[in-house]
Amino acid sequence: MFKQKSSVFYGLAGVLLLVYLGLTLNQMHQWAGWLLVAFFLCLAMGFRSHHFLKSLSFTVIIFAAVSLAMYHPEYFLDWGGFKLSGLIIPLIQIIMFGMGTSMSLNDFSAVIKTPKGVVIGVLSQFIIMPIMGYSLASITNFEPEIAAGIVLIGCAPSGLASNVMAYLAKANLALSLTITSITTLLAPFITPVLMKLLAGALVEIDVLKMMWDIIKMIIIPIGAGLIFNKLLSGKSKWVDDAMPIISMAGIACILVVITAAGRENLLKIGPTLIGVVVIHNLFGYFLGYWSGRLFKLPESDCRTIAIEVGMQNAGLASGIAKEMGKIATIGLAPAVFGPLMNISGSTLASWWHSRLPKNNDSEA
Repeated sequence: MFKQKSSVFYGLAGVLLLVYLGLTLNQMHQWAGWLLVAFFLCLAMGFRSHHFLKSLSFTVIIFAAVSLAMYHPEYFLDWGGFKLSGLIIPLIQIIMFGMGTSMSLNDFSAVIKTPKGVVIGVLSQFIIMPIMGYSLASITNFEPEIAAGIVLIGCAPSGLASNVMAYLAKANLALSLTITSITTLLAPFITPVLMKLLAGALVEIDVLKMMWDIIKMIIIPIGAGLIFNKLLSGKSKWVDDAMPIISMAGIACILVVITAAGRENLLKIGPTLIGVVVIHNLFGYFLGYWSGRLFKLPESDCRTIAIEVGMQNAGLASGIAKEMGKIATIGLAPAVFGPLMNISGSTLASWWHSRLPKNNDSEA
């Protein structure tokens, strides 16, 4: 039954794609955009029926939303005089609150049990990606604010989706949760300093203001979530069920608003920026994995660090860009990085899923 449904969705997606291409060739862009959105939605529904492709369905929905924002940005700039970019910070705070409700002090027990993996993971996160971002920004001809966005996504902490990918990749999930939690809580203090050092020549960086902005977006909501979890532990199952959906919807809204605001810049530099972001992301996986191997960590831990380093918190980076008043320029790299890292992360996790971690010689 599920296979029959998926076949229908795939068939419909194929028809929609062909019609979209026909309308595009005839420059009927007003209608073509809607068909492209419908194509992605049908593809996402088809993916839902497959075990390995299911994790990609949300990313495909993101592509549908971003496509709509590219073709019809007027829907996502302002409503009745209210600028929709004003929703970005509250949405990030809701997402961080959701992260807090799923956390407890026990999540940090891995610091005591396996401190080596935690230390290597955290240091790799805040060394590899910032340096890669700075290097890539330095060799491109992007205008300073867009180049600063590449540095910014590198200076962000681990992404929340990394925990899901670590689970699918048969990596060390406890280590993944711990690295994500620690890098997120350290971000208010480390990210602004790294930005000042690496991007200070590109844009003006107010370190103290950025620290406060990140504290508002991360520490306060997560703290509230932790308190909520402590007081209502076991009594708020509906929150546990609802927050992942709310978080995904929030991420989609953030990406759509940024895409609409930066549409003109994306049309000019889109392919080049995508290439730079892909290199940044893939080198994060590669160097993160080998940083674990260099220090003779178990294979499952190496996989974890690869995913943690390669997958950044694009939502937080977008929020920082918004607070800097540069959502249409500095916010572009995070907006591109978000969907692409989910595709690459899902692909890597699926490949590792069918290959059980083997004890390497270093574990003997």
